[in-house]
Amino acid sequence: MKAYIRSSACISAQNTFNQQGFLDDIVEYNGTRLPVIEPDYKEFIDPKLIRRMSSVVKRGVAAAKQCLTNAGIEMPDAIITGTALGCLEDTVTFLTRLIELNEEMLPPTAFIQSTHNTVAAQVALMLQCHGYNSTFVHKGISFESALLDALMLLNEKEAETVLVGGTEETVDASFKVLTRLGLYRRRSVSNLSLFEAEAKGTINGEGAAFFLLTDKPSADNLAELAGIKILYRADDIEKEIIGFLAEHSLQTEDIDLVVTGRNGDIRNDAAYQHLNSGIFKENAIANYKHLCGEYPVSSSFALWLASNILTKGIVPEVVFERKKSSLSPKKILIHNHYFNKYHSLMLVSAV
Repeated sequence: MKAYIRSSACISAQNTFNQQGFLDDIVEYNGTRLPVIEPDYKEFIDPKLIRRMSSVVKRGVAAAKQCLTNAGIEMPDAIITGTALGCLEDTVTFLTRLIELNEEMLPPTAFIQSTHNTVAAQVALMLQCHGYNSTFVHKGISFESALLDALMLLNEKEAETVLVGGTEETVDASFKVLTRLGLYRRRSVSNLSLFEAEAKGTINGEGAAFFLLTDKPSADNLAELAGIKILYRADDIEKEIIGFLAEHSLQTEDIDLVVTGRNGDIRNDAAYQHLNSGIFKENAIANYKHLCGEYPVSSSFALWLASNILTKGIVPEVVFERKKSSLSPKKILIHNHYFNKYHSLMLVSAV
């Protein structure tokens, strides 16, 4: 199964939203949590509705609308999103009021908007889209599951255009809990020097990225999503990667750039370092989580990065771990894992 990426839009900790440049104005942060650079939501959402929307909903709606604008399409045939933690802000608000008000006379708004499918539902409501609408909640492979569903819809001719997105937000409560569990570092670090010192833990991130997928080839497409594979607790990831490439009649030397999910946590990065010195020892290597932070659907940022690299023909210097001379990639492999349990592989090619 394959599909074409007609357009994309990304809201992140970098200047990625509706920008003319391509990661040429990098923002440096010192801390353990990367905030999102918020766009002017009044351009996309009625101001009367904004005040009732949580951060993740506003980001999702804005990214989805900008993605459609970039594609020149008003109405997709289907809307699919992926999120691991959903609308945390509204969830925390509802649970807090539940305790404060002794479970009596609770305002319903926070509860209504706390469900994981709120972003996909809000996008559909604002577009008046009555087509297929689904949200996947599968921890570290939520976004990849949404992509896989979109590919099946296109392959089965159930849709011609599918709007696919990955959204995630961080609130103080979730950040504190995940820091205590060891996911994030306790000492401040510059995101641009994240990989320089080995340590346990990484930096937190959040964001929203949307893509319009189609089964129609066109000169206007950004890239081709040639294949995707999801793995759980892969015993031999090298074998899985080689097998995945073989399914597409490729070998590792055919891959121009490998984008990894390295995040600066020595426990997380061991798997990538093993591959980079093994089957990928001759490949150019790029990383992205020092730009957007670690969050369950960060692979959506990686896909945005890869599709823009292919359509612009350049690789931003800031993402390189290992560079090859005069590189203008035609085939990019994205490998990401979350807690070394949920692995995903995405093969993206130039059109």
